[in-house]
Amino acid sequence: MNKTLVCTALLGILGSLPQAQAGDAKNVILFIGDGMGPTVLTATRLFKVGEEGDLEMMKLPQSARIKTFSNDAQTTDSAPSMAAYTTGVKMNNEVIAMSSDTKAVAPGKDANGNKGVNNCASDNGTPVPTILELAKAAGKAVGAVTTTELTHATPAATYSHICHRDAAYAIAEQAVPGGAGFNAALGDGVDVLMGGGANHWTPYSTSNKGGRADGRDLTQELRTQGYQYVTTQADLAKVGSGKVLGLFSAKSHLDYELDRVAKGAANTQPSLSEMTAKAIDLLSQNSQGYFLMVEGGRIDHALHATNAKRSLTDAVALDEAVKTALGKVDLSNTLIVVTADHDHTMTINGYSAKGNKVLDLVKNEDGSTQNDADGKPFTTLVFGNGPNRPDVRPTLTSDQVMADDYLQETGVKLSSETHGGGDVMLFAGGAGSNRFKGTLDNTKVFGKLREALGL
Repeated sequence: MNKTLVCTALLGILGSLPQAQAGDAKNVILFIGDGMGPTVLTATRLFKVGEEGDLEMMKLPQSARIKTFSNDAQTTDSAPSMAAYTTGVKMNNEVIAMSSDTKAVAPGKDANGNKGVNNCASDNGTPVPTILELAKAAGKAVGAVTTTELTHATPAATYSHICHRDAAYAIAEQAVPGGAGFNAALGDGVDVLMGGGANHWTPYSTSNKGGRADGRDLTQELRTQGYQYVTTQADLAKVGSGKVLGLFSAKSHLDYELDRVAKGAANTQPSLSEMTAKAIDLLSQNSQGYFLMVEGGRIDHALHATNAKRSLTDAVALDEAVKTALGKVDLSNTLIVVTADHDHTMTINGYSAKGNKVLDLVKNEDGSTQNDADGKPFTTLVFGNGPNRPDVRPTLTSDQVMADDYLQETGVKLSSETHGGGDVMLFAGGAGSNRFKGTLDNTKVFGKLREALGL
């Protein structure tokens, strides 16, 4: 893809958009629980606060139901579903922030065996403006925070335009002001970027078999542009102002929250709440306001592995980040929206007694197990598909199924659990939140965010 043509086309689109109108919100924070479908939400509530409690996100006064299908699929992947929120356009699976006619073309492998060759042609679709770019053009500060690689589909949909989500090296280029491949619609750049996957931003290294074959060190290029580059929780805590790039994992995503906490004093990664708090502190220094996207991205990864415990723990971490944000902002001028990009195939199984632990076996009030047709106990949480479908079911125990590494049983046997095609929930509170109600297509969320900000 010719990056100069892309930037020129995008700037032309931005220039032709209607002039900004007065909005309700000076600031917007969009929280995304990747894969956090309704069953995951319910299971997270049971895991954290029980049947009668509410997650922090559930305490927000407005709610809606969101349809998630993509342009070419009943069940979406994260690229077009997140891009629908950020652009208001339906696109094909794997495509990020491009027109609906864009075809997904996977990147090729470079000389080191990494997906470093971008195969997106200049005549394969056109870029469409993102809410982050519109906010930046209006003089606001902007940021993207995630527990995944910073070039992963969800964060990438805020600042990049590309025909395939796997072209991570080309995605990273788009965030670097003044560099080859920069997305000029970002003005002087995204103010706050935090996540993992430093290998997409740094030269190839034989030690980890990852990195850029072109030899560019994008972290150094960003420092030249005035960014502070931080790689640890302690370094992030010291940042008081200015632009920041935080990459807290060299090779891949940040740790699951369960594993991050288990490291104790050896941990060097910030929590999602810490990243959220720092991002708000930095972005709020802009008198014109800000747009911030915060993703709990590893909820999805644990679901693909059918590891419910890690998924629910990461969903709780997202909920705690929502609580952190609510404690820092003024809802009279700030809109908070919490939603998911798509569903998964997790379901709640059997007739467990009230108060039974959601990760446990299905049990009666007296503690006895409910059993299947063969007389064997089964878990409350199961998946519609995935790798863990034994030919003969074992006799499970509570100790087994409550362990950190236990993988829930599945129906259809696949190498990895898939997304689900179901609708997802959205919760909203603060300035302009009354716009979010009823059943909405995911593309409509973009328009409501834009209206709230007066863009």
